[in-house]
Amino acid sequence: MREVPLPPPDLPPLQRSAIAAIAAILELDPQDVPIPGTDHPAPWTVWRNWLAGRGLGLVPVHDPASFNWPGPWIALLRTDEDGRDVAAVAFGLPPDLAWSPLAGPQAFGAVRAGYVIAPADPALWARPAPFAVATRDAGRVELIALTGAAKAPMTVVPQATARAGRGLEGDRYFGARGTFSDPHATGTDLTLIEAEVLEQLALPTASLAPEDARRNVVTRGIDLNALVGARFAIGEVHCVGRRLCEPCAHLQRLTVPGTLRELIHKGGLRADVLTDGIIRRGDPVRPGPVAPDAVDS
Repeated sequence: MREVPLPPPDLPPLQRSAIAAIAAILELDPQDVPIPGTDHPAPWTVWRNWLAGRGLGLVPVHDPASFNWPGPWIALLRTDEDGRDVAAVAFGLPPDLAWSPLAGPQAFGAVRAGYVIAPADPALWARPAPFAVATRDAGRVELIALTGAAKAPMTVVPQATARAGRGLEGDRYFGARGTFSDPHATGTDLTLIEAEVLEQLALPTASLAPEDARRNVVTRGIDLNALVGARFAIGEVHCVGRRLCEPCAHLQRLTVPGTLRELIHKGGLRADVLTDGIIRRGDPVRPGPVAPDAVDS
């Protein structure tokens, strides 16, 4: 998702903001999104028909206030001035506003409805290139950080002991005390993020120290997005990438405003640990097969 130029200012606020939100989610120029007439009684029908021609649809969100989705979706916010709606882009688990095209005063609590732009047939949907092709296939560990309690500050350490199926000793997820701990979930053992991403953050009020990103391992030189679904090694420890570690409202509350939007699809990797071992600062990070006795559960 990226910010886009706003449509003409003479459009009604809903149409102007919704076109911008749709264009941002699809990464299109707003001029490519149809503009319903200013007095059109059903602008969403116009956009539904246009999306159908692209193999996409608008799926209503049943309960926007608690909708957890690791991708952008359209949130409709009730304005205080005239009771009409404006559109914004929401994101995260839990969700928050990632971009408000009209930059109004409304916060996520003003969301009254929402839509997900989804493929009509997921089996025919092509996976985007950033998840499939590694442009940087070898790196190293730049920093290791742990915390024993949810929401507590992260502590930088020179090394950490990894346990298969558990994570890093001394971390809140090792002891099932993390905010998102779930005994039935995968991808909670270990989190990673790229140092290059943190260095390029354009936050409005403050910078973000590497440990404040609340990931266990900060890497340099390797494309973490390409490790989703792949096995890789950190020094002597073998792991498997499960999914992107997308940002959320929880992370933004613990850091600085703008973190959520800046880290969309760049928030790092959630992985599981397959073999015991020690992870040290400076260890190589590389894709590759795991040891024969590793169990991928």
